[in-house]
Amino acid sequence: MITSVLVFASFLVAPISNSSALEIKVAPANWGYIYASGNSVSVQANPRLPSANLEKKSSFLVNFNTVPSIARSAVQAAVDIWSENFASTVPINVNVKWGSSSSYGVLASASAKSNFANFNGAPDSTLYYPSALANALAGKDLDPTSPEMEITIASNAPWYFGVDGKCPARSYDLVSVILHEMGHGLGFISGSYYDAFSGFGRVDQPTPFDAYAQLPDGKRLSDMASPSLETGKAMTSDLVWSGEFAIKANNGIKPKLYTPTTYEAGSSISHLDEATFSQAGENAAMTPNLDSGEVFHLPGALVLAMFEDMRQKPPAGIATGTPQSPQNVKALIGDKSAIVLFDSPVNFRSAQVSRYDVKNIQTGNVVSVTESPVVISGLKNGTKYTFSVSATNSLGTSNSVDTNSVTPQTSWKSSVVDAAADAKYLATATYAGKPVIAYSDSKKGDLKLATFNGNKWGLKTIDGNSTTLGKTSNDVSGYISMCTSISGRTNYLHIFYADLKDKDLRHAVYDGKNWSYEIVDGDGVAIQDYKEFPRKRGGSDVSVSIACAVTASGVQVFYRDESQGILLGAVKDDLDWRYEIVDGDKDTEDRTTGDVAFHLKATTVGKKIHLIYDSVRGFDMDRNVTRSEIRYATRSSGAVEDWTYKTLDVPSNGVSVAGYDVAIFNGAKGINTGWLTGTGASFPNPNQVRYQLLGATLFTDATSVNYGVPNSPIAMDDKTIMFGCQLRLCALNRTNRSVTLLSNSTVEDGSLSSWITLNKTRYAVAGVSGKLTLFKP
Repeated sequence: MITSVLVFASFLVAPISNSSALEIKVAPANWGYIYASGNSVSVQANPRLPSANLEKKSSFLVNFNTVPSIARSAVQAAVDIWSENFASTVPINVNVKWGSSSSYGVLASASAKSNFANFNGAPDSTLYYPSALANALAGKDLDPTSPEMEITIASNAPWYFGVDGKCPARSYDLVSVILHEMGHGLGFISGSYYDAFSGFGRVDQPTPFDAYAQLPDGKRLSDMASPSLETGKAMTSDLVWSGEFAIKANNGIKPKLYTPTTYEAGSSISHLDEATFSQAGENAAMTPNLDSGEVFHLPGALVLAMFEDMRQKPPAGIATGTPQSPQNVKALIGDKSAIVLFDSPVNFRSAQVSRYDVKNIQTGNVVSVTESPVVISGLKNGTKYTFSVSATNSLGTSNSVDTNSVTPQTSWKSSVVDAAADAKYLATATYAGKPVIAYSDSKKGDLKLATFNGNKWGLKTIDGNSTTLGKTSNDVSGYISMCTSISGRTNYLHIFYADLKDKDLRHAVYDGKNWSYEIVDGDGVAIQDYKEFPRKRGGSDVSVSIACAVTASGVQVFYRDESQGILLGAVKDDLDWRYEIVDGDKDTEDRTTGDVAFHLKATTVGKKIHLIYDSVRGFDMDRNVTRSEIRYATRSSGAVEDWTYKTLDVPSNGVSVAGYDVAIFNGAKGINTGWLTGTGASFPNPNQVRYQLLGATLFTDATSVNYGVPNSPIAMDDKTIMFGCQLRLCALNRTNRSVTLLSNSTVEDGSLSSWITLNKTRYAVAGVSGKLTLFKP
């Protein structure tokens, strides 16, 4: 049986900053699985003929991750078939893994890396398009650091590795399996979920597939109330495809989808109907059942027509009743502006809401929009405002709901250092008496350095633009950490940064005259198992988080091993780098086996290194963190056995997640630490800032209720904590816990920020609205 088992919970919708006015939304993608049916084929489709002369419509780039050479030609054959049938100007990266199956009977599984909505080129901004399809529509890579599709193949299945279609009756044709699963990864899959216990169904983030899945009365599956018994009933009743291209390819008949009366997880909806199409030759490729010996080497004209439908804007659904009132209506403070947030009415899909009216109660002005949030500009700072929100469709308008009152305020003064670089990741230091900022330019994939010469900034590209002198032309616009050291009369500037293509940790050193470059870790022959000692340079993904420190013991750098979830370290001695595991590998000696260092910061005081990092103890099915704590490690040498550890914060008193981001600062009274925390009520987002002087017995908590959800970046000094607030920047006064608006422009979630002193004046520095920017009160 071919089936697609979808893993769902509430999607985390994370806005992604880009150069346009759109706020792109991203959600986790759905996984599809293939199961061995146990039956032998009765009717076999003709194998695909050689097609060397056919023009490719797209370029698929395959990373064979642990796939044996005997299987690669079959995988590549399926990939080549789709390259001749799926059109895209953007290369499609496919990561293929080979390993034992996690479930009985699973032959392979595949998933798009992510689903994107509201991007430039989206036929319908409310639908979530899988990575490859979204990139094809956008004409650019919406997530350059990730592959578009992932495929896992069971190593113990009775495979036929040939590409000629002559699969034995008791084997499974690998070309056919990969062809089918790639269809799901490219977008042939529903975002629906059915709870067999309650009979409730839901469609959390509808895909274009859901928008074309139609009930007999013309309603769209994507418009059904979610969750509801009505939706559950629809998912176990007849559904047909409503797209004009597929109807034409099916001789004028709406193609029937597979919807048995007893819901089959992973098979229902996301396939063409088995009884109707199983004997339809090439059009059987996307039916739910796969027998041993069965072969299909083309996706089929009907499936390709359905993909063509998904590239168009679906016809509007049928409105049933007037909208109910918008939910969770709220206003946030801005600079001469306010942000109005709201959630759609409970019945927004079935009501087919066409617009929302946001009214300024004080002035009577009305702004009409199609979604939240709404920025209301032209307001007066210091004046109180309240707003109302209502929903409208073709049948009428809902009752309005009032927001809380807000008083706009002046944000900090800003000055742009580099308008061409987004500076999502950055670090600051003082080198040879001059303030410096190392920062990322994701548009070009470069690492840049800004040096302050008393009254102006000098800008220089450090890496990412060359292959000479140890540099790279790979994308190096990831995480950054920067330190300085002195040897004799020579000052050294050390920048540690991520290679986002090879997933390596790189190191650039400046001695006042010349730059030198090296790879510290990540380029080893293989991933070194965390149980193996002595430690050596490995092949893990080490591009997620980085923190460097310099003491009398030498230059030291600490970084997350994304491949194994541990915290690694490297110390530079006279000869080379010496490697170690810092934490995440055991529960003895005050260490932890948590998944550590998604967020990581360091500071040095004299001979002592201080590290703060998170340790995750639980995820939900969408990889949202459900349980996390804050860890602290310190030592005064370069020896791994000298580390001491402490857990600073654990889930308690309503806080379930501590460590959405972390900060550390050496202040006048000692080491200051800070982090973001969240409760079950705010899940999957944080809802407060927590900070503590190291060694104190109590935390201090602060919220930003009238400024929006707190988020990365977070940075602190003795007086102020800078943090993200509704994708802007806010400043928390540590003395009275008051919050003010630092920046009214947007900052990307997950970015870094810092403090820097110029001519005895303290500035905040961050990448805001795609520019490296300074701020002062």
